[in-house]
Amino acid sequence: MRSLDKSDVLVSVIIPHFNQPDELEQCLRSLEAQTLERSAFEIIVVDNASTRTPDEVVRRHPGARLLGEPTPGPGLARNRGAAAAAGDILCFIDADCRARSDWLLNIVNAFKDERTILGGDVRIWRDDQSTFTALEAYESVFAYRFKLYIEKHGFSGTGNLAVRRSDFLEVGPFAGIAVAEDVEWGTRAKAANFTIRYIPEMVVFHPARRTIRELFTKWDRHIQHDLNAARKKRGWLFAWFARAVGILFSPAIDCVRVFTSPRISGAGPRLNALKVLITVRVYRAWKMVTMLVSQGKAPWNRNETVNLKAIRR
Repeated sequence: MRSLDKSDVLVSVIIPHFNQPDELEQCLRSLEAQTLERSAFEIIVVDNASTRTPDEVVRRHPGARLLGEPTPGPGLARNRGAAAAAGDILCFIDADCRARSDWLLNIVNAFKDERTILGGDVRIWRDDQSTFTALEAYESVFAYRFKLYIEKHGFSGTGNLAVRRSDFLEVGPFAGIAVAEDVEWGTRAKAANFTIRYIPEMVVFHPARRTIRELFTKWDRHIQHDLNAARKKRGWLFAWFARAVGILFSPAIDCVRVFTSPRISGAGPRLNALKVLITVRVYRAWKMVTMLVSQGKAPWNRNETVNLKAIRR
């Protein structure tokens, strides 16, 4: 494997897209503002069977390519982009994210060790920097905790992930929509003796969800994935109920994080974040129990979230 030389490296930025043309526009604008020389990276948008493909959006950004992946699942869309990529480094970002201007340059600079995969920081984007909505305050503290994912759980979210193309081919493609593809892929990478590093300078921004219903929809997906995995283990039913009880009472512990987090400030935002925290944890515990009853029905369906634009971690 040849070393990565900043003078000739080519980076491929891969963006899965599903019914988010406005967000994709902002994402592409953030990529055009990168400090890394434009000739050093390509942009590949992979539409994942949207109601309307984002042809007009992509056309407004010279050099960006639009591909299609008809089978539902962001992991499969990322695989399609990776297969078409020409870069030495594959950088994955979601369509509803915005990259900080030095995102790509910091990725290139961070690739020093062999068999290393990079994940970065995801922060909440706020249009109004003077105040927090309740959901912005909550998600600033509890959402997109990539440092925790990487250092404790051994995976990086795919909304801010970089890997050498040759290493991606060795680990293999992302899984389909039935599992949490970032967790599953990270588990395989660790099993193959790859190191996943957290790079705090590798920053992208993600908007907070606009309604509590969007937040619930996200957890519907994650709980279904967790249940799929739990059912494969001995004694899973007792462990599942015990976990639900733990989640129900967990705000008593996590309220400390709300009142000490440096990512929000002021008594009002912290109290609002605490209210959302309690609401979400009660919902998660209730959903974990009721989902057992509905196992004979169809699992979480991406098409139910078309109007919520909630296909994101």
